[in-house]
Amino acid sequence: MVRSLLPQGHWTASKRTTQLFAGVILLAATTTVTVTAHEHPDENIPPGSVVSPDPIDRILWLHILFMATAFGILFPTGMVLGLVRSRFHVPVQILGTALAVVGWFLGHHHGGRQFSKNVHASFAPWLALLLITQIAFGLYLKLHLEKGWHGKVRRVAVRIHGVIGKAFPVASWVQMLFGGITALGFCHDDHLGQCLAHFIMGSSFIGYAIIMSLMMLLGQSWLARSGKSPEFWDSLVIALWGCVNTFTEHRWGHPWAHNDIQHTSMGIVWWASGLLGLWLSKGKNGEPRRNVIPALVIFMTGWAMVCLSII
Repeated sequence: MVRSLLPQGHWTASKRTTQLFAGVILLAATTTVTVTAHEHPDENIPPGSVVSPDPIDRILWLHILFMATAFGILFPTGMVLGLVRSRFHVPVQILGTALAVVGWFLGHHHGGRQFSKNVHASFAPWLALLLITQIAFGLYLKLHLEKGWHGKVRRVAVRIHGVIGKAFPVASWVQMLFGGITALGFCHDDHLGQCLAHFIMGSSFIGYAIIMSLMMLLGQSWLARSGKSPEFWDSLVIALWGCVNTFTEHRWGHPWAHNDIQHTSMGIVWWASGLLGLWLSKGKNGEPRRNVIPALVIFMTGWAMVCLSII
């Protein structure tokens, strides 16, 4: 039946095998959505703690290894391969999905360290749903149904498949951070605000560095078409980071500590400097202009960190 729906020449043995494996993985991944939390008892967790003192056992280490490989390496690599229309896009995504399904089951059948209700387990079903949606759209696009109403549906499916694919590495990174937080049992109560600030800022730095590296290597034409100077984008990110740092470093409603004042002040400097950089990035007629504000912000931030470490 599927073969009759395909245009002439599209059905090959390799595609049949690819679709069969993808369908099997989709079915296996669908069954994992019904599992939304760890079923391990938490009687070994001391009062006031969120993890038990038990060591991380071998199965949980395998879970970490499988998930880090799938979500941290294979899926982002597969996304890039998809952008360049590589024939390795589908095999890499299939391998990543297979590892993810195995890792999912390992994560629910380990011993050793126990965890109370946590954000890693709560976010996992949503990430699985995102993965299943991506696989479903990928399978539909792989069928090459382009005649009749499928032509309109296919255009929408291509767009959604691309958006989810680009968002998936970000969601994967967030889930891996949640996993580290859960495994080590920190970022709770009074420490939540500063954990959020540091993880958001650090992740933003990593992500921004990756994006800018790709833009410098592959996106020069887009930068030229945008009509914006590189400092415009730098200043925009600096302003956004400053806003996050300003309102997350201090736990509002509680007394101010010395480090709260330091970090919040740095956040104010960043968003104020970012807004200044945005203003200086445009000339009187809207033409792009270069400026030194982003470089000064990075320099002064590094200098302030050195001085604070000495003090």
